[in-house]
Amino acid sequence: MNEVLATYLGRTKFENTWKLQKELLSLIEKKHIKDIILLNEHEHVYTIGKTGSENHLLANNQELRSRGIEVFFIDRGGDITYHGPGQLVGYPIIDLNRYYLDIHRYLRDLEQIIILTLKDFNIIAKHDPNFTGVWINNNKIAAIGVKVYRWITMHGFALNVNTDLSYFDRIIPCGIFHKGVTSMQSLLNREINMIDVVSKLLKNFELVFNCKISYLNDKDFINLINKINIRNDEWSQVKQ
Repeated sequence: MNEVLATYLGRTKFENTWKLQKELLSLIEKKHIKDIILLNEHEHVYTIGKTGSENHLLANNQELRSRGIEVFFIDRGGDITYHGPGQLVGYPIIDLNRYYLDIHRYLRDLEQIIILTLKDFNIIAKHDPNFTGVWINNNKIAAIGVKVYRWITMHGFALNVNTDLSYFDRIIPCGIFHKGVTSMQSLLNREINMIDVVSKLLKNFELVFNCKISYLNDKDFINLINKINIRNDEWSQVKQ
């Protein structure tokens, strides 16, 4: 059974975590470390994937500055999406050579992990055969966009837990004009404990990928990055 490391970084800036993903992918390719899942909540940011359109960003530069929202054009698939506080963003950096060589199956498996996690909170969600992501009726609750390099994955999923959904009003999420967004908080009418979501999601990751999750706390993760030669100042920037 494959072992997958996992850690929850808390609140991070997107650019720093993106850089960390690239470094970890390189180390996994060289077989210096095991597969790993980074879980975090980002500061306010819009990211636009390789097939995205800047026209789907409705906010102008002045509005972006006044609301403290960064914008990045990035190397994942898909269009534009929002990340921010209250949203659980997951970056599985895993070598699919250890599982299967099928990107479509990988996307469906990420969806299934989220569907099972939502079921743990008595929320019934579904796949949509026409659109990637996880859906509640006509509203998306989780977006998915990945990059695969030599069958090693990066980027991943974003699950709206306690997300301020008003930030989606200033984009056309994933370039889909006729569907909306929702969150666990909106559906359950209460704030959701993020650590509970992390715990259940990792349990379901183990189930879907038939792997063993080894959770790293902050101290364990710092020890790991020290061993693999990622400088401490770079790690400290991830959490700023």
